[in-house]
Amino acid sequence: MNIQIFGKSKCFDTKKAQRYFQERRIKFQYIDLLRYGMSRGELNAVKNAVGLQALADPKDQDYPLFQYLASDEARLEKLFETPELIKTPVVRNGKQATVGYCPEIWKNWT
Repeated sequence: MNIQIFGKSKCFDTKKAQRYFQERRIKFQYIDLLRYGMSRGELNAVKNAVGLQALADPKDQDYPLFQYLASDEARLEKLFETPELIKTPVVRNGKQATVGYCPEIWKNWT
């Protein structure tokens, strides 16, 4: 199992996700989304797993603009350029991924 957690340092759900895997002694790699972002390949893999709409954080100030972009390609590009707009935590396990705090899904990964 190769768990990656993409999150923001001040995000409560990101901290909960880290604690979930630590308590179960499951190794994971934490990536600060605001500092390092996601590669296009990682973003595409997560989009394929959860869908484009699930990736965007409706609480972000740029969310209304994101919704009015004409194409999925433009929306994906906006997420790539503005990682603050991505809802966190994004947890990846190979081709599987979740957005938000989802312990009911993670327990099936182990």
